[in-house]
Amino acid sequence: MHRPKTYTLDEAQKRMERYCAYQERCHQEVTKKLYEMRMIPEARDKIIVHLLEHNFLNEERFTKTFVLGKFRIKKWGRKRLELELKRREISSYNIKLAFKEISDAEYLETFNQLAEKKVAQIKESNLQKKRKKLADYLLYRGWETHLVYDKVNELI
Repeated sequence: MHRPKTYTLDEAQKRMERYCAYQERCHQEVTKKLYEMRMIPEARDKIIVHLLEHNFLNEERFTKTFVLGKFRIKKWGRKRLELELKRREISSYNIKLAFKEISDAEYLETFNQLAEKKVAQIKESNLQKKRKKLADYLLYRGWETHLVYDKVNELI
């Protein structure tokens, strides 16, 4: 029989400090991890308060890092970013704050590069299907519909 490991408050706290120091985390991820560690609610609250006080856990910092990382590396648009952040229970205030980190010029430039790169990759002779593939790809990535359809009309 495999018995789940139990943690003292100090052990769990140290483990969560390492967990948060390794990579930015949101409250939801930390709470989930503590739940998986089978910590009682009072201990979870104490650990989260400790992490907040010692700046291991910072929702605003997490949001900015998440937005810039996913935008610059995965080329996600604002709609996808917002959806993913809301899924992690991030406040609208923090989401708006993080979106200010991306300039409109950089946003449009990334969008145009992504669309042009994708249209060159689509090997489809039927123009209607080619337009649909490009639009679906850009919409899945979370780019705004008006941008997507204007770009599809421009490129194809």
